[in-house]
Order: sequence, then C-alpha cells, then structure tokens
Amino acid sequence: MAQRPKRTFRPRRADSSDSDGAQETFAEPGATGEQAARDPAVEGPPCGRGHAEVSELRRRGRGRRRGRAWASSRHAARAAPRLDGSSDVPESRMVDLSAEEEDGAHHSSESKDDQSSSPNSSRTLEDEFSSVVNIPDAAFIQATYRKCKLARAQEDYIPLDVKHTFTNSGVKKNSEDSESEPDDFKDIMPFIPKPQTLRQRMAEETTTRNEETSDDSQDEKNQDIWEQQQMRKAVKITKGQDIDLSYSHESQTVKKFDASISFPPVSLEIIKKKLNTRLTLLQDTHRSHLREYEKYIQDIKSSKSTIQNLENSSNQALSFKFYKSMKIYVENLIDCLNEKIINIQEIESAMHALLLKQAMIFMKRRQDELKHESAYLQQLSCKPETSINKSLAIDEKTQSILEEVESRRARRRQARVLSGNCTHEEGASSDDELSSADMIDFQKSQGDILQDHKKIFEDVHSDFCNIQNILLKFQQWREKFPDSYYEAFISLCIPKLLNPLIRFQLIDWNPLKFDSIGLKQMPWFTSVEEFIDCSMEDSKKEDSSDKKILSTVINKTVIPRLIGFVEFIWDPLSTTQTTSLITQCRMILEEQSTCENEVNKGKQDLLKSIVSRMKKAIEDDVFIPLYPKSAVEDRTSPHAKFQERQFWSGLKLFGNILLWNELLPEDTLQELGLGKLLNRYLIIALVNAIPGPDVVKKCSQIAAYLPEKWFQSSAMRTSIPQLENFIQFLLQSARKLSRNEIRDEVKEIILILVKIKALNQAESFIEEYHLDHLRSVIKEFE
Repeated sequence: MAQRPKRTFRPRRADSSDSDGAQETFAEPGATGEQAARDPAVEGPPCGRGHAEVSELRRRGRGRRRGRAWASSRHAARAAPRLDGSSDVPESRMVDLSAEEEDGAHHSSESKDDQSSSPNSSRTLEDEFSSVVNIPDAAFIQATYRKCKLARAQEDYIPLDVKHTFTNSGVKKNSEDSESEPDDFKDIMPFIPKPQTLRQRMAEETTTRNEETSDDSQDEKNQDIWEQQQMRKAVKITKGQDIDLSYSHESQTVKKFDASISFPPVSLEIIKKKLNTRLTLLQDTHRSHLREYEKYIQDIKSSKSTIQNLENSSNQALSFKFYKSMKIYVENLIDCLNEKIINIQEIESAMHALLLKQAMIFMKRRQDELKHESAYLQQLSCKPETSINKSLAIDEKTQSILEEVESRRARRRQARVLSGNCTHEEGASSDDELSSADMIDFQKSQGDILQDHKKIFEDVHSDFCNIQNILLKFQQWREKFPDSYYEAFISLCIPKLLNPLIRFQLIDWNPLKFDSIGLKQMPWFTSVEEFIDCSMEDSKKEDSSDKKILSTVINKTVIPRLIGFVEFIWDPLSTTQTTSLITQCRMILEEQSTCENEVNKGKQDLLKSIVSRMKKAIEDDVFIPLYPKSAVEDRTSPHAKFQERQFWSGLKLFGNILLWNELLPEDTLQELGLGKLLNRYLIIALVNAIPGPDVVKKCSQIAAYLPEKWFQSSAMRTSIPQLENFIQFLLQSARKLSRNEIRDEVKEIILILVKIKALNQAESFIEEYHLDHLRSVIKEFE
C-alpha cells in the first residue's frame, strides 16, 4: 500500500509574482488545451534563446498547471520580459544535448496532444504569442537548425511522429528526419507574426480587459476547485497509483512512488501486539456497555416495582384518583358556572327591572293622586260657595284621576263588606291594585322571564347545577381526606361556587309577597344545612370552619339581593310587604348571629338600607293637611274625609315602622317613629281635631303600635322622653272630656297613660279631678 504523500497548500495571493518574476498559472484537469492556448509564455517560440530553453519553459508551465489559473493576457505580457533579459539563464548558455533532445521529444508529444485536443487553439496561441515576442535573426535560426541536426543523430531521440519505429538504422532515420524537419519546425514554431487588423486588435483588447475583471471574481472558485482536485489526487495516490508529482529541470525521467519506503519494518510480534491492544480496548468497551446495560435493566425493574406498589397501595392510589377526579370536576364546574353566570345576571336584572317598574307605577300614581286631590280641595277651600253644590270646574285630567281613585275605594269597601271586616278605616289601604290590562302585561312579562329562567341549566348535568350533588362531592372529600380538605380552605370556596346557583334559585323569589317561600324552605338552604350538620358530626374540631358556610352564603348572596328589594321595590306604607320583609330579615339575621365578625358588615348594610328607606317614606308619603274647623266639622265633607284618610295613612306608616322593633335598635326606631312621624305629623293633626271619641280612638291606636318592650321595666314611673308631647295631648284631651262628663273616654285616656308608663301623670290627673274609682286601674299595672 502506497504511503500518502505530504500535501502542501500554497497560500492565496492576489497579483503577486514568484521568484522568477512571472505569475504562476494553474490549469484545471480537462482544460489543458484551452489554458495552453492562453499562456504565451509556454506555447510561444523562444526569443534570444535556444530550443532547449523553450522546451524547459513549456515543461515548467505544464508542471504548474495544478495551481490557480490566471487567464488574462496581462500576466503573459508581464512574463514576456523574462524571456529576453532574465539573468537566470544567459543567452550564451551551453545546452546539454541529451537533455535538449529529451525535452524536445517531450515537447513534441505534448504539443501534438494539445493540438489534437483543441485544434482551434493553436492559431489563436500563435497570434497572441507573435504580438509580444521579437522576430529572431538569421544567425539564431541557423544555430537552432544545427542543434536539431545534432539531436537527431542521438540514439535516444524521441521523434515527433510517435508512429515511427526505432528499428531502422540511424542513417535512414537521419535522412528521413532531415527531410521532414523543416516542415515540422515551421508548423510548431512560427517565427513570423501575422499582421492583425484593427478589428482583431480591438477584440483582443476587449477580451484582455474582460479577463482581467473576471480574474479576481474567479480566484476563490478556482482555489476551491484546485484544493478538491488535490484531495482527490492524494486519495488516488493512497490506492497505489504511480503519479508524476512534478517535473524537475535537473532530471527529465519520470519518478515512480515506492510505497515500501514509507512503512516501518513489520514483524509478527508487532502485529500480534497491536491486535492484542485492539482486543483489550474492545473488551473494555464491551464490559462498560454490559455494566450500563445491567444498570438500565435494574432501573427498569425498580420502576416497574414502584408502579406496581403504587397501584397496589390502596391509600395512595385512591387519593391520587380522587384528587385527580376532584380536580377535573371542579374545573368543569367552574367552566360551566362561568358560562351560565352571564345568563343568570341577565334574567336576574330583567326580573328586578320588572318589579321596579311595578313599584314605580304605584308610587307615582299615589303621589299624583295626592297632588291632584289636594289641589282640588284647596280650590274648594278658596271658594266655599262651590263646596256646597260641588260645581267647581276642574280639568279633565284631574276629573279622571279623582274618578279612578273613588272607583278603587268603592271596590275595596265592597270587598271589606263581603269579608266582614267593618273596622277598617279609610286611608289604611295600600292602594296597590292594578288595572286588568296592566296586570295582564305584568304577568306576561313575568312568565317570559321565568320561561327563560328554566332554560338556563336545561342542558347541564345535575352534578353541575344541583347544589346537593355539588356539596356531596365535597362531603366525600371531607370524609375521606379531612386533613387536605381543611388545609385547602374549602369552606371559603364553597360559597363562591354556590353563588351563581343560589342566585338562580332566587330569581323568582320576592320577599315582599305575603305568600313568598321562606329561605329555610328553599332547596339550597336545606342542602347547605345538611352539609354543615354532617360536618359537625364528622369533625372533631369545635371551631369547624364549615359552620360559617351558611352565614357566608347569606351574607354574600342573599343580603345583596334583599338590599335591592328594600331600596327600590319595598313600599313602607304597605303592611303586607313590611310584614313579609321583616319575616325574611329576622330569619337572615338570626342565622348570621353564629358568626358575628363575618356578618356584621352585611347586617349593618341591610339595616342601614331599611332605615334609609323609611326616612324617605316619611318625607315623601306623609301628608296630613290642616283645614279650618268649619271645613272639617261636617264629617262627610271632602276636606274631613281627605284629612281623615291622610291621618290614618300616616298612622299606618307609624305602625309599620314600629314593627321593626326587634331588628332595629330602639333609639333608631324612637327617632323615626316618635321623633319624625308622631311628634311632627300625627300629634299636630290630633291637636287640631275636635275632641271626642274619634280622637281617643286614634290615640288608642297609637298606643297599641308602641312596642311593649319599651315599657317592661317595673320601676318605670315616667314614659320615654319622645312621648312627652303625646302624654300632654292625652291629659289635655282628658280634661276637655271630663268637663263634658264623657267618662268612658276619660277612662280610656287613663288606661293609655298607664300603658305607656306615664303613671305619675295619671295619678296627678286622678287626684286633680277626684277620679278615685280609676285608682284600681293604676294598681293593676303596677
């Protein structure tokens, strides 16, 4: 096997000359003829030198064709002076005939190959070369001719025609060659340049400039190609091919590569040693691979055993499966609620808007009727002559309103007679009847809303819309894994999850209706209560956080909805609405008492809204006009009837306010009921009224509305300060009635004083008017 020769790569240089002063030219394989045609220094005739020098230049040029090719004529022109004036080879140099003959033979064979490969390139080469060389003189031509003759006389002469045989005698060959030599010499080396036309010279200059500009751009590509060729040649050398690496000007023989010289001496021991070393390395590698394989096998076995142990372990497997299923369930539940909450809010807003519209209709109608009736009676007071015959001219709108009001009153009186309620007073009615057309529209709108309300969760599985099923999932968690249940603070998450579903159930809930279902009868309330009861049984903690779930749900969900009813829909003048609202609020506040810190804010917000709404009702809805006694002496006059109705309406509001005595603070109720309503409106109307049984009846009703809780103290001898005006009015009325010897009404007044704990005032009145038979009444209450 041949040893690979050492490769050297020549560094790239742009426009640099070699040691001979001429740029090296490199030829690509397969392009020898074309490159030779463009290199005048190689293919041109010698100038001032012998034929041997020309052969030497041809050989050097051919040997350098392995490098980068510079195809521009500028390089050839730059190399031409070396043929004339170079000091490396002087013109008078003696030529080694044997070397010249070999060079001549080699040159002839190469020239013939080049001419055969590219027949058109020789003429171009001759034209190009003739333009840059000098024409030799006759003496140089004769000397060259003599040298050729001497070369043909040698035995090792290589003829130009390779088809000639060397078996003929030397005389015959010399004679034949002498006859053919002048023709061959003229064909190979034309010494007379052909004249060029102007078109040819212009074309040559254009070609030269194009080659110069393209030279630089082809350098990189030619260098890469040359390197690849060198690599392929090196590979071929390693395969045992004999390649002529270079031509030397000192030796013209082809050197063959001797592969045995590059290898060191080889013996059986050396081969055995190397094989053993290689075997040892392979065995070590194999052992390391075996160890890794065994390690992987052990890892696989341990992983399988771990998986099997986890699957067989009941607690871990169950906990993992349960937590995974619970996670998926909660995610699906949240996605469902997030999608449905928009529909719930829309239906909830639509129902609230419908009820608000109805409440505003009642409120506006009451205020309009009060305004028109008061204006009408004011006109009657200004013209007393018309009050008798009632012929006062009024506009059509007022007339229609008065007629509608009177028709509703007549229907209510008829209904009370049929029901047997003859003690009802005019003005104590709520006057919340709707016309048949309005009632039909209201019921239709409400029915449409409730129909949409039923469609919200019709496409949802019961596990995601039924509160009982949802709480059952968390109850299973609490029973199986109580530690993680309480560590996850599920009691804080449940109210948020249940909020949309509870609001869904509260859409058709109206706490102002007398027949409305209570919260404790609702499905969600019972489900939450059962969940809390199970928590109290399962949990060993006394302060279990699940106990606060119900109060939190009420605080976050029910109270905001209830506040909306109180502020916008509730009519404090309606006893039915007030009683129903009180019932719902009492239940809510009782449930919230289990968690004082959490519920305080919700409770305070609810109570503030209630107080604010009652204040607004006192300011807007209470109106008791004062007329001259001449206008109200006749109990059947419009003024007397209107004043009576307004008084009983205010007294009804007074009673509705005091119904909150167990929920609102006493000072708040006393300020609202006694300070703002009784002393400011009712007492003034009573003072201007004619003393008699009607006044005593009104005072008895006022005393009946007062909460007994305010007067439960046995040591109490004087009433509360806010009732002082009322007590003075009772004493004044009793004095007037005692003068008229109306004893039954006087006794009724004494009983009122005793009931409100005005015992000192009652005793003073009895002593003053010597009513000793009434002392027993005082002793009964003591």
